[in-house]
Amino acid sequence: MSSSSSQTLTLLIVILAITSFHNTVDGGGGGGTNTNHIYSPCSDTRIQRSDGFTFGIAFSSRPSFFLNQTVLLSPCDRRLTLAAMNSQLSLFRPKIDEISLLSINTSAFFPDNYGGYMVAFAGRKYAARSIPAFIANSTFIVTSFTLVMEFQKGRLQNLYWKRDGCASCKGNQNFVCLNKQDCAIRTPSCKGRGGTVDCSLGIQLAFSGTDKHLAVLNSWYEVENLKQYSLYGLYSNLKSSLTSQFNSFF
Repeated sequence: MSSSSSQTLTLLIVILAITSFHNTVDGGGGGGTNTNHIYSPCSDTRIQRSDGFTFGIAFSSRPSFFLNQTVLLSPCDRRLTLAAMNSQLSLFRPKIDEISLLSINTSAFFPDNYGGYMVAFAGRKYAARSIPAFIANSTFIVTSFTLVMEFQKGRLQNLYWKRDGCASCKGNQNFVCLNKQDCAIRTPSCKGRGGTVDCSLGIQLAFSGTDKHLAVLNSWYEVENLKQYSLYGLYSNLKSSLTSQFNSFF
């Protein structure tokens, strides 16, 4: 398997700095031309391998993502009125079927100030959204996530968070296992919260399913086969850009 890395996206949204790094995991998706000219996360599109794809992550409280506290809606749904709440939005545009590592700097942005949960989303008529994922409260912060985008015939069907059951931090006294599924750092240990640890968020992104030409998207299977502990090798030339905490995750 060949891989290459490049810094492809830097967005500054309010006080949230986001840097996206991409690694090609299969030669077929590395050099193609983008055919997807939809750049809003709340618009529908169909993709092929090598396209860019825009999606959003909304940061807010868990109840704010539900209608009448029962129905989980996409942040694109106007019934949620997230804009009127204490929420934040980040946008990303990864390349389809490339493993991507999204790094969110928390030196000025701290998730528990905005509800402590996040939802990944894209689309309107064909809206897809993840379940709310816990990030942080005043006691703990989870800094490493894996997000999988599932497409069928080029249409986004689902976004879901994959968890390793705390395997990546087993035996590490610097981490706490929350609910037997997430490795967390104690919030008071973080920079800006009284500690010295860089608690930036890392979101590993991969793809599954098929594109609009029925070509299979393989990057999630590559991640699954490699296992999370070995993925750091894919980002070896990005080592100086990542905080030391990611060494134990990838």
